Amino acid sequence: MKMIKTIIIFVSIFVFHLNAFPHGNEKAQINWVSIEEAEKLAKQNPKKIFVDVYTDWCGWCKRMEANTFSHPYIIEYINKNFYAVKLNAEQEEPITFRGVEYINENPGERRSSHNFARAILQGRMSYPSVAFFDEELNLITALPGYRDPKAFEPILVFFNDDVFIEEPNLDEFISSFEGQIK
Repeated sequence: MKMIKTIIIFVSIFVFHLNAFPHGNEKAQINWVSIEEAEKLAKQNPKKIFVDVYTDWCGWCKRMEANTFSHPYIIEYINKNFYAVKLNAEQEEPITFRGVEYINENPGERRSSHNFARAILQGRMSYPSVAFFDEELNLITALPGYRDPKAFEPILVFFNDDVFIEEPNLDEFISSFEGQIK
């Protein structure tokens, strides 16, 4: 009987350790949060906010998720430098940001975009799009289109390092950028 109790305790501890600690084969992921959570975090510890604006039906959005947002360097860079938000542009739930409530005026209707997505994309509803907010929660810009990891890296650096303040020409910055991704 004592042996059975010992085995049960040992197995319980073993199972606990299997579930409590990350396994070597688990892939790193971007730490996605809601825009409300990003706002709260940025007020506590100022950091820029990165928003991935997508829809469920968008093939290029799925490709960007699979190729770009799964790249180890992109994951590390975003997690270190931004609060990352994944925003379904057609979600039905209301969003409150900077004290303003945004809604989807036609929930359930096909391709009905959320007012928050429309606001940050400035009415240019193209998916995927990415948007950047500064540490004071002001929208810097939104950029439409799919980008692979190598093309996305200079964009992250351009906004994170405030290059856009002194040199607002993103295309020029990209053409001379020498990044980590080859």
